[in-house]
Order: sequence, then structure tokens, then C-alpha cells
Amino acid sequence: MMLWLLLLTCVVIIACLLVAYLPLRKRYRLLESRLATANSDLQNLQQSCARLAPGNVVDRLITGGPTATAERKEVTALFADLVGYTAISERLEPAQLARILNGYFQRMSDAITANHGHISTFVGDGILAYFGALEPNPWQCNDAVKAALAMRAGLADYNKELAAEGLPELGLGVGLHYGPGLAGMVGSSERMEYAFVGRTVNLAARVESLTRTHKVDILITEAVRDKLDPQVQLKPMPATLVKGIEQPVLTFAVIQWPQGNTAQ
Repeated sequence: MMLWLLLLTCVVIIACLLVAYLPLRKRYRLLESRLATANSDLQNLQQSCARLAPGNVVDRLITGGPTATAERKEVTALFADLVGYTAISERLEPAQLARILNGYFQRMSDAITANHGHISTFVGDGILAYFGALEPNPWQCNDAVKAALAMRAGLADYNKELAAEGLPELGLGVGLHYGPGLAGMVGSSERMEYAFVGRTVNLAARVESLTRTHKVDILITEAVRDKLDPQVQLKPMPATLVKGIEQPVLTFAVIQWPQGNTAQ
């Protein structure tokens, strides 16, 4: 009799445990599903934000807020622009022009990121990129010049593809300058972006415009030259006045890297 009572008691206990366990298991599965969804949403958000700011900046924004990334730095700014874009845009259909531009931007982006650069923004058909803005980089001027040479080579390959389709070739102008500025999230409460602000960026853009004057594709300033591998082959250009700068700007055309990235 006692044995039957003991067995009955065990059965009742087990039944109670099952009754309590099943809802808990269902709730656990629901929480697990919600956690997986939230994790997926966070990854998608980080990937989307990475299109506007570098991945490590996005991580810092999540933990520290927008003001956590602003700091003064010495950075190499690269400004690139298509040469003769206006004439080309008037000859092509919008869809075709967009395809050509997207192909161009992709190749230029690959060249920049492969050499430790960060693209800040696309300005029309122009590209603004930085080297040394995200983390200390004592070789940033070398990396920036290597990126410019890779852009030159990438555009040459792309022009072969365009020529095979009977499409006009693209020209490129690149200006580089090294100097101080403010790196971080800037903008309004409605829209912010990671940027490098200061005279360094303005001068890089001015130097890029001098590529038309001197009829070359890559120009660097003295500040970049002074930190560059001395074996890089350069050609000095005449000092030229540019808008917003009191003294004439001395620039150097980049001919080739020691390993043999030759000029066009």
C-alpha cells in the first residue's frame, strides 16, 4: 500500500512539473526567437549605418553617442573628380550614365579601401576620402599615394571595358594634401555624418582642380611629399595661386611608385 502511495505521489509530482514546464518551454522559445530577431535587426542596422560611417565608428556611436568620436587629427585628404563628366553626361541616357558612374565609383572605392583609406562622401561625380582619420597611421601619405595610383590603374582597366561597349572613356583628377582638422560626426540633429573638417580638405580640392592646369592626373602638396617614400618618382609643377590660399601652392605630379606603377 505504501509503495502504491509513493508511486502515485511521484506520478502527481511529475505531472505537475510537466504542467509547469511546458508553458515555460514555450515562453523560452518565444524569447529565443525574439532575441534572434533583435540580433538580426541590429546587424542590419549596423550594416546600413556602415554605409554612412565606418564600422568601428558605428560601434563607438552605439556605446558612446555622436559626440564620442570628434577629435583633432593629422589626416591625408584625397579628392578625386571625373574630367569631362559634363560633356559625357549630355551624350548618354540617364540609366546608362548611372551604370557607368556606379562602375567607376566601385573601382575607385576598391582602390581606396584596399590602401587603408575611408571614403567620406560622394560629391556629384567627385570622391572625398581620408587616410589616418579612423586610427593612427604613420604611413598614411604613402597609402594615399598608393591609392591614387591604384585608382589610375583601375580607371585604365575600366576604360577598356567602356571602349569595348563603344562608350566614351573617363578621365580622372586626384589631389592630395596632409594636415590638421577635426575628425568626427558633424551635422544637424536630423542628419549627421562622419567627416574630416578643415583647411586640409579645402586645399586637397583646390589641388585636384590644378590637375587640369598642369595636365596631369595626380597631384600632391609639399606636405604629402615631405612624408612620402623618397623613392617615389615625382615631377615638380610651377607654384600656382588657388582660390582661398594667399601664397602660391607648390605641387608635385606623381609619376610612379618604386615598384613600377607607371604614369599614363
